[in-house]
Amino acid sequence: MNYLAALFNLNQPQHYVHWSIFTVSIANLIVIATMIVIFGLALLLPFPKAKDTKPYEPVDHHLDTDGDPEMWTYKIRHFLMRILPPKKLIPDRQPTYVASWIYVFGVATLAALGVLILSGIVLAIGGVSWWHESSLGHFVNSIHLWSVELFMAFMVIHLWGKFWMAAWRGKRALTWMLGVAAFAVSILEAFTGYLSQQNFDSQWIATNGKDAINATGLGSFFNLMNFGQMIAWHIVVIPLVLVLVVAVHIIMVRVRGVSHPIQTAKDKASKRALKAADAAEWKGSSRKYDIIKEGTIATIIVLLLVLGLASALSSPDDPPVTVQTWAKLAPADFMATTASELAGTSETANYGAPYNNGTHNVQTLGVSWQLLGGVRQHIDPAQTFVINPLEKTNNGNVVLTKALNQYKQATPAQQKTWANNYVSAISNTSINFKNGTPIVPKANDGPVPILVNNELSLAQNGAIDAALLAQTPFYGTNYTKPLLFIEDGNYFSSLAQKNHLTGSQWGVMNETGSYPGQPWLWLYTLWYQIPSFSASANVDLIAIYLTGLGTLLLLLVPFIPGLRDIPRIVPIYKLVWRQWYKRSKV
Repeated sequence: MNYLAALFNLNQPQHYVHWSIFTVSIANLIVIATMIVIFGLALLLPFPKAKDTKPYEPVDHHLDTDGDPEMWTYKIRHFLMRILPPKKLIPDRQPTYVASWIYVFGVATLAALGVLILSGIVLAIGGVSWWHESSLGHFVNSIHLWSVELFMAFMVIHLWGKFWMAAWRGKRALTWMLGVAAFAVSILEAFTGYLSQQNFDSQWIATNGKDAINATGLGSFFNLMNFGQMIAWHIVVIPLVLVLVVAVHIIMVRVRGVSHPIQTAKDKASKRALKAADAAEWKGSSRKYDIIKEGTIATIIVLLLVLGLASALSSPDDPPVTVQTWAKLAPADFMATTASELAGTSETANYGAPYNNGTHNVQTLGVSWQLLGGVRQHIDPAQTFVINPLEKTNNGNVVLTKALNQYKQATPAQQKTWANNYVSAISNTSINFKNGTPIVPKANDGPVPILVNNELSLAQNGAIDAALLAQTPFYGTNYTKPLLFIEDGNYFSSLAQKNHLTGSQWGVMNETGSYPGQPWLWLYTLWYQIPSFSASANVDLIAIYLTGLGTLLLLLVPFIPGLRDIPRIVPIYKLVWRQWYKRSKV
């Protein structure tokens, strides 16, 4: 497996192209271009001709007459048999107009969903750290990654096809809306999957994504930096919702049938007749349709594609940043950040809800959902990141004990003065180290140098990581405190900038190396690229509102005049049904 992965090393630095206000990675462009090519081929390639045709046979709605009509069981069975008899549920014939590769992507999406669920189950059985420590686990994770990529790509292509076919016609609006809902839930599922990786990429996504979630007031209840919560959402809650939505969507397809070819009419009477015909069962010719065989073939093809991609391309796994690695690799930045926590000048110190009463990161558009959510995870950076960990890890260090007592006995104003003087002293000169001990210019900074030096020493030994996680109950899967502390420094963001993960690139879900992220999030990330929006202090709320509006419009396309007419105005549907139109001379 490792030899195949070496053929294409996507852990190499990413390449980007820039135009106008956009910067987008080559990897994501390749994904988008590939999807467009596949969509185009599905439109243009001839579909195998039917081997036989005969008049379409209406579904037999015969119901059994045994049982008591007053019983609930009888009524439910009667209802289910009436709307979804076995021949509809598992059909063996389909209308002859279903002769385009566009139709295949619905089945391909389901096949990819099956592969990703199976690979996800294997990962869950192996445990959260298995794929980081085992080559086999990493390979299974690669299978999971590429099955997700195929699943989302096939779903988007399927959605494209159904839009241009105006598939909501004939009382199929609910079917369309369930498909859009499945797409939205899939994005949330993929998002929590990224957050569950426990690597650098997931850390960056969590610390940046939290701002948007906090702006909605949901940050206390949906904490992106709580790994335990995210993995529970990813492997339990959201999959159940997704499978349910997909199942109901499939049932509605079986109940209502696939949308008929678009036909035009000039007078009102003809339009009413066509509308009624679209909602009725197809009465034209049909062809053989082995749904089980098609699903099996699709699953085999998807599995082969996933295995090939996983073997040749593997999956990214840059190690996470810890307080220890930060303190070792960028000690000066660590010291300056620790002092800023004591001075109350760090980002976290002034953040606002849900961590404290600061105002720097509070967003408001008409109403501030963030303030309404309130302070739910109280964090006083000086106490949380410095004083408490030092007290917890102090093993009888007399000098440190004296410094802690001096600091705690001082007034808040005196504490901040000491810290600010220390920050000024180190900001005016570079910190030199002698035998690992920092040499800092003298200043009226009280016990702060001793506190910072001990924090640095303990951090480099891994004690601060343990202390910050030890403040969380139970298993300690909530990384909010260490991640907020790390985010306050410059080291973390410099690594993200080096890996092109920052917001200046089009795609908030970029990956490390040359791996594709999630280009289908283009609508959400689009708003961050518009200068007038990106410069706003409320950019996250703007992006959420506008993305929500766009999603709502997509969901309600069947009911919005103008939007629902686009497929008729831009007749791509003629490529989908060209064989049927040619045969019918429509």
